[in-house]
Amino acid sequence: MNIRRFFGKNAREALAQVKQALGEDAIIVANRSVNGGTEIMAMLETDIENSGGKQSAETNHDARSLLDFVNGKEPAPRMMAPQPVAAPAPAPAPAEEAVLKDHAIMDLFKQHSEQQEQAYQVATQTLEEKMLTMMQEMRHMRSNFETQMSAMTWQHHLQHSPAKSKVLSTLLSASFSAALSRQIAEKMPQHIDVQKAPMWAKEVISRNLHTLDDEDALLDKGGVYALVGPTGVGKTTTTAKLAARYVMKHGTQNLGLITTDSYRIGGYEQLRIYGKILGVMVHAVKDEEDLKIALNELKGKHMILIDTVGVSQRDQAVTEQLSMLSRAETPIQKLLCLNATSTGETLTDVMRSYKKHDIAGCIVTKLDEAAAIGNVLDVLIRERMRLFYTTSGQRVPEDIEVANKHGLVERVLTPHQASLPYQYLDEELPLVISSMMQAQGEQQHV
Repeated sequence: MNIRRFFGKNAREALAQVKQALGEDAIIVANRSVNGGTEIMAMLETDIENSGGKQSAETNHDARSLLDFVNGKEPAPRMMAPQPVAAPAPAPAPAEEAVLKDHAIMDLFKQHSEQQEQAYQVATQTLEEKMLTMMQEMRHMRSNFETQMSAMTWQHHLQHSPAKSKVLSTLLSASFSAALSRQIAEKMPQHIDVQKAPMWAKEVISRNLHTLDDEDALLDKGGVYALVGPTGVGKTTTTAKLAARYVMKHGTQNLGLITTDSYRIGGYEQLRIYGKILGVMVHAVKDEEDLKIALNELKGKHMILIDTVGVSQRDQAVTEQLSMLSRAETPIQKLLCLNATSTGETLTDVMRSYKKHDIAGCIVTKLDEAAAIGNVLDVLIRERMRLFYTTSGQRVPEDIEVANKHGLVERVLTPHQASLPYQYLDEELPLVISSMMQAQGEQQHV
């Protein structure tokens, strides 16, 4: 046999030498790890076929190889029957190693990118919060600066215009809003004398307060009117008062009464008693279908008055109730009842909640209980809402009258108002206006 020995740094390199020297038909006889690498013993398959006559010679050769190994001259060959030996798993090729390295690098890069992204998001969020805080502080500083500048401006105007100071003080003390008071004072001509300033303010308020022109035309025209508004404003009593005024002029035959107040204990009963006194039957409805039926039964009536259930201006039921009235086949005009004793802020809130549902006009109730009525007149003027009636007591029908603008303006700006503790001194006005403007500015930025 012609067995050859091959040595390489690793199994892959030694096998490559076998393949190069003996070709694809080489037979691996033995392999082992030695210092510095791997040793492989291999031979050709044809050497096995031609080894019949050379058996003894090869035996002698193997013996000499073995003797040499014993003497330490060379490693002894491992003698075994020639058979294919399974090659060890090859080490990764350079290309494979590069791919593995690329994957490892990509994993590290991905992990690093995720860490960078998280850090970026945290930094961005922190920056946004700081920017938001800074913007809020800047708005606050700007508001304070504008308020101070406005106060200085007003102080200058008031010092050089006693008439404006007089008008402003009078209107604020009469419970008019700061916005309307400033607007009226700013439009005041320079030539107006301080003694005539209150009279000029009365004329301005009278021109801008819209009231019912002719009650007879309203009663003669007829139609369907629904009284709406918050709880406790006096809608049921006011409905009875209007019914009585109509009966006094046109009788009971052409008047219809409807109530939707099925929630309040005694709500229907109260109007039913008024109707019994007047000789008019009261129809109670609970929903849109009942309202449709009642209006159909009363379609021959000249005037129909509807008393609605009281609902807070911030309740969703406001929209539901007014939508029910708007969907009726018969046109219904809605009259909003305003309590004269409520604050200006409350009246403004009520007005804005109901006005978007096509309010035809207003009725101011409990006028006799209000110490100052500038708040309610202020809302009517700013919202450009027509005032139909005012009420001032529980008597039916005595305590209701058509709105008298001149009487209302005269009452709100009478000279005795100056003795009230709410009257502002001239030196206090700039500070008062400054505070009011600052509060309004903060509400606009909310």
